[in-house]
Amino acid sequence: MSITDRVIAIIAEQAVLEPSDVTPTSTLEDLGIDSLGLVESIFAIEEEFDISVPFNANEPEASDFDISNVAAIIAGIEKLVSEKV
Repeated sequence: MSITDRVIAIIAEQAVLEPSDVTPTSTLEDLGIDSLGLVESIFAIEEEFDISVPFNANEPEASDFDISNVAAIIAGIEKLVSEKV
């Protein structure tokens, strides 16, 4: 399963949707994921990929991690995974 598929599965589970309902252009708001859901998604992603996502739930805009849409989240995770050695 690719990184994209795994991230979409995690986000879909958090949004209580089918993975097919989650598109790269979907925003978390579009999917009905609130700030608590976002934090839970980040934790699940960190656990799935054994990475640390540079995301501050208290100051999302100050985080060095783009959560503007699903594609941005996937790109950020692919970058973190590729840097993990």
